[in-house]
Amino acid sequence: MTGTRSRGAAEGGGRLAELDLLRFVAAMAVLAFHYFVAFRSVWDETPAELFPAISTISGLGILGVELFFMISGFVILMSIWGRGLGGFALSRVVRLYPAYWVSVGVTAALYGLTSATALDPKLDSGGYAVNLTMLQRLFGVYDANGVYWSLWVELRFYLLISVLVIFGATLGRCLVFMGVWLLAAGFFTGSDDYWVELLIMPKYAAYFVGGMAFYLMTRYGPRLILWCVAGVSAGLAVNAALDRVAGRIELVGYAAMPVPEWAVVATVIAFYALMAMVALGWLGRLRWRGLVVLGAVTYPVYLFHTAGAVLIIPALRDTLPPWLTAVVTVLAVTAFSYLVYRVAERPVQEFVKARRRRRGPAPEPSWERVSAAPHSLGEKASVP
Repeated sequence: MTGTRSRGAAEGGGRLAELDLLRFVAAMAVLAFHYFVAFRSVWDETPAELFPAISTISGLGILGVELFFMISGFVILMSIWGRGLGGFALSRVVRLYPAYWVSVGVTAALYGLTSATALDPKLDSGGYAVNLTMLQRLFGVYDANGVYWSLWVELRFYLLISVLVIFGATLGRCLVFMGVWLLAAGFFTGSDDYWVELLIMPKYAAYFVGGMAFYLMTRYGPRLILWCVAGVSAGLAVNAALDRVAGRIELVGYAAMPVPEWAVVATVIAFYALMAMVALGWLGRLRWRGLVVLGAVTYPVYLFHTAGAVLIIPALRDTLPPWLTAVVTVLAVTAFSYLVYRVAERPVQEFVKARRRRRGPAPEPSWERVSAAPHSLGEKASVP
């Protein structure tokens, strides 16, 4: 039976604090992958050799973005219920762009005003300007920050789910949408066709659909058809994750990315198990108010941890031990991320909410608008 707190929260607007925790874990996983496995040019050494004790678990952090996508499927389907296309588009702009614009500006300043060279995208002012649209990949312009690729995936998911916004979300329409998308993703698995990747996203569709299925369980109960959809999506997700990790290992070698296949499978299954626990209300006791703060800094941490590493690690790596250097960098990035949330994100969100309240009745509440929380916060990014 669906947990009463989880189901009530999903239908009535109560914040699912457990999703804040999962989003923060996903952001930290991506950070760990970059800091302790991927960012060789930042450390000037192979990170897996500097941090051998955590190299495998950090390598699995590459899949943190996939957890973001699952949470996004859950939260975005929740947020579109009873909402028009204009309201949905505005909520996404307000959620994604303020911190993102700051991130693009910080990245441009980092490489334009300092001597930093690690991970330099080598963009001119026009390239950074195009990055401000978040559509740079559509125009063939390189991402200013490597994590922006996941935002391009998110934007395409928003475009697809707009079909449900236009026609109205119902259980039947959602099942058709999810079924067609899963079938297309399964059929085109391994395809290198540009239009297939652009519109169907076979590498990531399963994660979004899985998250949507778990949200529907909170709304309609854990029906067999929803478990079947989640199960099929899990199979496709495992296959996609194995391919992604294998591609990374092929690129850098197993010594630099020491992640066995069984660990990849176990991680994806754990994602699905955790989302099922959210849907069933089994994590409903996670009511600590601090989880809201973790949720607040998640998106900025995802956006700014690369710039923080490029700026701080080279300055400290020759004077401090690697572990201490990493800790200082993570703390600095987290503090800056909270500042960005308070200065850039929250004021814009509160301004838009106030304008909408003055114009008329508020739209149906979602996970983003919670009276128990001192601020509003949408889903991630992912990263991701």
